[in-house]
Amino acid sequence: MEEKKLDFNSIIGFVLIFGILIWIMYQNQPSEKEIAAEKAKKELVAKQEAQAKADKAKTASLPAVAVTPGDTLQLAQLQKTLGGFAYSATLPSAKEAFTTIENEKIKLKIANKGGYIVEATLKEFERFKKGSGQLVELIKNNNSNLNLQLLTTDNRTLNSKDLYFEPTLEKIGVDQVLSMRLKAGANEFLEYKYILKPNDYLVGFDIRSQGLNRVLNSAKPIDLQWDLKTYRNEKSISYENRYGQIDYKYEESKYNNVSSHGQGKEETPTKVSFIAFKQHFFTTILSTEKPFETSKLQSDDLVKDEKIDTVFTKQFRANLPLVFTNGEIDYKMNLYMGPADYKTLKAYDKNFEKIIPLGWGIFGWINKWIFIPLFGFLSSTIGLALGISIIIFTIIIKLAMSPITYKSFLSQAKMKVLRPDIAELGEKFKKDPMKKQQETMKLYNKAGVNPMAGCIPALIQLPFMYASFQFFPAAFELRQKSFLWADDLSSFDSVVKLPFNIPMYGDHISLFPILAAIAIFFYMKMTSGDQQMAAPQQEGMPDMAKMMKIMIYVSPLMMLIFFNNYGSGLSLYNFISNLITIGIMFVIKNYIVDSDKIHAQIQENKQREPKKPSKFQQRLQEVMEQQEAAKAQNKKK
Repeated sequence: MEEKKLDFNSIIGFVLIFGILIWIMYQNQPSEKEIAAEKAKKELVAKQEAQAKADKAKTASLPAVAVTPGDTLQLAQLQKTLGGFAYSATLPSAKEAFTTIENEKIKLKIANKGGYIVEATLKEFERFKKGSGQLVELIKNNNSNLNLQLLTTDNRTLNSKDLYFEPTLEKIGVDQVLSMRLKAGANEFLEYKYILKPNDYLVGFDIRSQGLNRVLNSAKPIDLQWDLKTYRNEKSISYENRYGQIDYKYEESKYNNVSSHGQGKEETPTKVSFIAFKQHFFTTILSTEKPFETSKLQSDDLVKDEKIDTVFTKQFRANLPLVFTNGEIDYKMNLYMGPADYKTLKAYDKNFEKIIPLGWGIFGWINKWIFIPLFGFLSSTIGLALGISIIIFTIIIKLAMSPITYKSFLSQAKMKVLRPDIAELGEKFKKDPMKKQQETMKLYNKAGVNPMAGCIPALIQLPFMYASFQFFPAAFELRQKSFLWADDLSSFDSVVKLPFNIPMYGDHISLFPILAAIAIFFYMKMTSGDQQMAAPQQEGMPDMAKMMKIMIYVSPLMMLIFFNNYGSGLSLYNFISNLITIGIMFVIKNYIVDSDKIHAQIQENKQREPKKPSKFQQRLQEVMEQQEAAKAQNKKK
């Protein structure tokens, strides 16, 4: 028989498979349209920064005058610029000073000017790599602002970040309580209250006013403006940047995010109860007991060129109107500043763990109820090293899936036995493709073989594969944990640094992706022959034999390219997974499935009365008959 060339349908099938794999690994990549908008956005950002500098210069010129409360002359002078809050500038605290509170996990530095956190240091985690000596600092060097835009009764607009607060630090039980008050009088003030408990990342943060009815215009909400420019903390800036985004909870039980890529991404959710400025492995979360009625959230990507933009990854902004209740502001909130770790976040029982990207639908379910508990048990309860935990984890998952692998291989073996009969039908009805399809279906039914039985087990395994793509990049436990030559299982395992950059591949060579690619190659080489034999070419369908020959080489190549910059923990998982699959297939093929017995059973089935076709088979038969009838009708015309 003449060998068929790679037809159009085969090309379509190959392109679809290739597209699905690319979508799985790069679903969050920015679009060309987003990249094209960068130029216009740069101009807007430059304008905003220029305005911010001008405002800062203007604010810096405001006098911080220390006068006695009874000095009415100087108080009157200050009132010309500060209105009702001139009193705050007369206090001894009206100077560049700071108050520090800390526990075993976090150290916070709060400024008198603005009353907000100007430094937040995580005491248990280092930047870039273990032993770097640089602690993770979420806030430092003016990368964050928290400001209230105050509208006064005398038609002034003041910014709390430009005004001086009076600090009072006390200890209540084991908690440190810092009160920062912006005063309009002895008992009239706007207060930020910080409450830090021992050994905790969660900081109580209350905003309230007292006696400011005559000072603030309560007809309109006060705008809470919160922004954060996130510092790079990981070895790979591109990998870290990929998982940075704003996550939020709104309308009681809904969750969403502002896209992690592109410029000027903006959302305006209502009734927001928490907002997370999430980096890859660390996050800052603002939560509130009384939801924000409206909000405006914006995310900007600061990494344009990975060789130049190496300090910051994202610019996050949130605008949150605070409404007055009985003429006063009263919001009880919390600030979480710590690791983006699923178990740590879940322990707060505030649904913070929803910010961890575990995947939607069944993928998230697999991660939440199978992968996380199992991996946590192996790494924490038993106390295994993380690399060993990944290997044992992979073995358990693959052994649990082995019955499905067996079903798939058994179906292939049955189809392989039927191939001569199907080829005979193809030769007999080569001029009548529809009749050939009908007779083939009858043969399947008579032999008791379901041609779809080999596909369904493979489809069942796909959610577990995709779930692993979500689980390992989000696993905080892997951060800066070494295994063999990989010094950080959450980042790439570079063994060779290249003097140049290869597009899509990078400027280094990672070893685990190479091992995984080799394992995939031998696995596909091992199984492709049986798959080709099991799936005879059907008229009008892609030539799977030719597609499999191509995929034998395409799949390892994709592994080399795309996984070179992924976390080595994921590459290790794929390497071990394919090794185990090769072993399972070898055992099934050589020691469990007996082709002679299968052939004898099928021959016996052929002698029996054919089973009643399933509804699917009946419907397929009806469609074929309708197509045949339509074809005959067209010939008559």
